[in-house]
Amino acid sequence: MVLDDTIREILQQPLVARVSTLDPDGFPHTVPIWYMLDGDDIVIATGEGARNLRNIRANPKGAVVIGGEPKDERHIEYAPGYLCQGEFVIEDDPDQAWIRRIAHHYRDDDRIEQDITAWGTHTVIRLKIRNVIKVMP
Repeated sequence: MVLDDTIREILQQPLVARVSTLDPDGFPHTVPIWYMLDGDDIVIATGEGARNLRNIRANPKGAVVIGGEPKDERHIEYAPGYLCQGEFVIEDDPDQAWIRRIAHHYRDDDRIEQDITAWGTHTVIRLKIRNVIKVMP
């Protein structure tokens, strides 16, 4: 098991993740995104035409950073943060179950179902975590 209870507690929070994939020239492509923890995997839903999805199809290696945000306006103290490295796996989500779960994890308002419909079809990206590195206190 890669995730201990301390790491799992942080990753289960609705924080913004930064997903990094490798573009065709080998440079990191990093975007902020919503996610959910599923067992020891990080699950992300992304639009079918997204660049990170194209990158993963060419090279499944990547990383996700979660946490590490400043706790105060002066940036003196930071929340714990983790870099999760591994391989991405692409999954279909024909009934949009994952995008719904992820969206409701972050927002629980009256418009969320309308927004999910407006976002269109999504594909699930699952990071199979191989290594976790603490990047903040």
